[in-house]
Amino acid sequence: QIPRSVCSESCPPGYRKAVRQGEPICCFDCIQCSEGEISNQTDSSDCLECPYDHWSNDRRDKCIPKPIEFLSYKELLGAILSSISLFSSLIPAVILCTFIRYRNTPIVKANNRELSYVLLLALVLCFLCCLIFIGQPMVVTCILRQAVFGIVFALCVTCVLAKTIMVVIAFKATNPDSNLKKWVGPKLPNTIVFVCTLLQVIICIAWLSSSPPFPEQNMKSEPGKIIIECNEGSTVAFWCMLGYMGLLAIISFIVAFLARSLPGSFNEAKFITFSMLVFVCVWLSFIPAYLSTKGKYMVAVEIFAILASSAGLLACIFFPKCYIILLRPDINTRENLIG
Repeated sequence: QIPRSVCSESCPPGYRKAVRQGEPICCFDCIQCSEGEISNQTDSSDCLECPYDHWSNDRRDKCIPKPIEFLSYKELLGAILSSISLFSSLIPAVILCTFIRYRNTPIVKANNRELSYVLLLALVLCFLCCLIFIGQPMVVTCILRQAVFGIVFALCVTCVLAKTIMVVIAFKATNPDSNLKKWVGPKLPNTIVFVCTLLQVIICIAWLSSSPPFPEQNMKSEPGKIIIECNEGSTVAFWCMLGYMGLLAIISFIVAFLARSLPGSFNEAKFITFSMLVFVCVWLSFIPAYLSTKGKYMVAVEIFAILASSAGLLACIFFPKCYIILLRPDINTRENLIG
């Protein structure tokens, strides 16, 4: 048998030849193509880069389309979040019906009954706005998701702020020489809610008219995937919207904390204090979590923050009242409320 005069075996597809320094040209190493590159011939000298919307397979001998990723209703995470959102929206709706049915009882009439109705409606919308974040991002959903979230949440927090301020005014107005009696009534809280929410609306309108969010294909965050996501347009406007909402929450927390020791029917400030503490903690933890995640998990983090903060407001402010209305009607009296 004639001996084979071969220094190196042929390189199969998926590999390229790398000549050994100082050795004959027939001596070379076979090096596998890098991710995103292929060679579909034997003894290829170079690897070919795949098109921008394709990626190499495991054998590096064929370009395949990149998988498209977004938070979908069909996957487990999207289905769980959407189910929680829908179920959670029913709770404030049921509480609202309960409050309307028992609207003439002292616990409901205390501290602006109509403001409680508005807050419950806003909480229903807070839970439902999570659904806009799920599904393939489109121009309409990208524009709506942050604007609706920002305005509805500003409405929630301003309702809580108005309730807190009225707690303080109502207590101070009981003093015979107080000048605050003229502020007791629906006019002041309604003005607070309207003005503070209007400022958030103005921020959102300025954002959407100058640099609105839009859907984009992100191919840089995760190699081998096309992440369809909403580009916020103006990052400054996005954080201004969140910052304004945080400012309202901090003011509400401070006012409620200072009013927490008021006696009698004014002890709702204690529940508002705790609800605002939960709210602020959720959104403070949201910031690093949001900035450290990518793709659909970034959207899931924001949805979780919306659900958690909404649930905190609902549970802390309204669950104690529902307990008294439904399970302890014997203490739902004006005498007990006054203390």
